[in-house]
Amino acid sequence: MDIKTASALHRLRLVSVPEALSFPALLIFGSLLSRVSDIDYLLMPLGFLHAILFMIYGVLLLDVWYKAKWPFKKAVFFFFLSVVPLGGLYGDKLLKREEADSVVAARVAREAAQA
Repeated sequence: MDIKTASALHRLRLVSVPEALSFPALLIFGSLLSRVSDIDYLLMPLGFLHAILFMIYGVLLLDVWYKAKWPFKKAVFFFFLSVVPLGGLYGDKLLKREEADSVVAARVAREAAQA
């Protein structure tokens, strides 16, 4: 792996946690708030924010799938984690480990090329 793969993994990690928290925090909170009070106008912007985060996650997942040369099953697994509420938190843990491995592999390759 190279440093571009590590940076793609890092970008996916940056989006995975907010995307994972946006479903329970924004949509469920907004739904409860609209049912308890007359604040219906809040639900649509919160849903839109969650949709934007989900689409960004999907695009970055495709980027990582291409750069890291993941098998199809692994990409589908990470997509499934984005659909499950709070599943992105577990995905972030897995991505953190893979990102660290990618950075180490890039350093080793760079040092081997210099030697």
